Amino acid sequence: MYKRIFQSCLFLLLAVTARSQNIDVSSTVAARFLAGKDSLQKIVIHNISISGNKKTKEFIIRREMQLKNGDTIIAGRLEDELQQLQQQVYNTNLFLEVKVDITPLAGDAIDIGIALKERWYIFPIPKFQLIDRNINEWLQKYHGDLDRVVYGVKFTHYNLSGHRDLLRLTLLNGFTRNISFTYFKPVSEKSLNNGFSVTGGIVQNREFIYKIDKGNKPLLFNNGDFSRKTIFAGIGYNYRKNIMGTHYFNVTFNHVSVADSLIDAVYNPNYFKDPVTHTNYVDFSYTYQYINANNALYPLKGTLANIKLVKRGFGFTGGINMFSVEAGYNRYWALKNNWYASVQVSGKTTLPFNQPYINQRSLGYADVNLRGLELYVVDGVAYGLVRNTLKKKLFTINIKTPFKSDKYHIIPFTFFAKTYGDLGVVYNKPAYQTTLNNRLLYTGGVGIDILSIYDVSLRIEYSFNQLGKNGLFLQAQSGL
Repeated sequence: MYKRIFQSCLFLLLAVTARSQNIDVSSTVAARFLAGKDSLQKIVIHNISISGNKKTKEFIIRREMQLKNGDTIIAGRLEDELQQLQQQVYNTNLFLEVKVDITPLAGDAIDIGIALKERWYIFPIPKFQLIDRNINEWLQKYHGDLDRVVYGVKFTHYNLSGHRDLLRLTLLNGFTRNISFTYFKPVSEKSLNNGFSVTGGIVQNREFIYKIDKGNKPLLFNNGDFSRKTIFAGIGYNYRKNIMGTHYFNVTFNHVSVADSLIDAVYNPNYFKDPVTHTNYVDFSYTYQYINANNALYPLKGTLANIKLVKRGFGFTGGINMFSVEAGYNRYWALKNNWYASVQVSGKTTLPFNQPYINQRSLGYADVNLRGLELYVVDGVAYGLVRNTLKKKLFTINIKTPFKSDKYHIIPFTFFAKTYGDLGVVYNKPAYQTTLNNRLLYTGGVGIDILSIYDVSLRIEYSFNQLGKNGLFLQAQSGL
């Protein structure tokens, strides 16, 4: 199997190298301005102007900029500073385009101009959503059954008052009911360092994972009715003194109830740990997020990092009380000739180790998985994960839209070829031992990423795993 993985990866990389073209090399005004200058020569920023922001308040944009009027930088740092300026403004997710240019002035002074194209901020999106964990599970296990969908509308405004504040309303029916709202305002006072959030809602499920079998396949509880209900309400506070790091503090009340039969011995009496059909608990959480990358949603260069501490419940033992620490560090490198490499490291531990089922989620949920084990779930109280990727930018296709718009007359599609290898391990107590617990997990594969407007990405991956299984997997991610 390892020989086949290696041969496939090598074939992809050789083929990509032969067919790819470099489409990003171009001279810049900054490069011409710096020609012949000493790298230690001081450059004075006379003025920074901003244009194209019709909805977004200018002070919100300037909050993201590490450069100010009157700053002095050395010539050798100018291009790096301009690149960072561009990426920080773009990572607000408020703009389709952020173009940074300079105008040389007398002496060693410059003006900087930032030209913006704002996104659409209002999205009343009709929802037609799969309730299964991914497309492969829906197609392979349920043969594309259209009864296993959720329908409704999800309304989102990403810039409600021009302060980068987000309002989201969700109204869903069908296989799952969801009535919820979230309002997040990252800055709410003159210093632009503090913000807040409020959230609340009710979710009802007809079907949900109540445990996994020995082969790490999820077992679903479905009695034909809405058998689990979650009511939640929370408030949050965020603090952001510098550009790249943000602190989040949240308190969320949760009420969870399930059908009486779920806690029978036939299903999972350890679902809540205690023999009850409902529970109330409060989550206290602290998260630190660091973003220093060219694109926070699809990074090719830079660093993303985070750490999250959660205290669930007021005690430490009994019921669903727990304390968890989760952290991640992702590093991305832009190599020569449109090659890119990345290493993503993440892990989590939960204390005490004797936890109810609802506190044992580890690998196999959302994007926390090994590529090639998407159809499996590995529950546990601690995990570690390393994902390694080498990719090559192939080409970009610009497709003209049929309607007239200064923002959307062209939609770009950028294609990347990649090869990857992942490692992971999940620990759980012997009482919950399964095939993939407490052992080293490894996968590999090749694939294509397609990146488009709003950082929408489609990932087409052919993966291999240590179980001798291989297959084609489709993943989608959106900046919406």
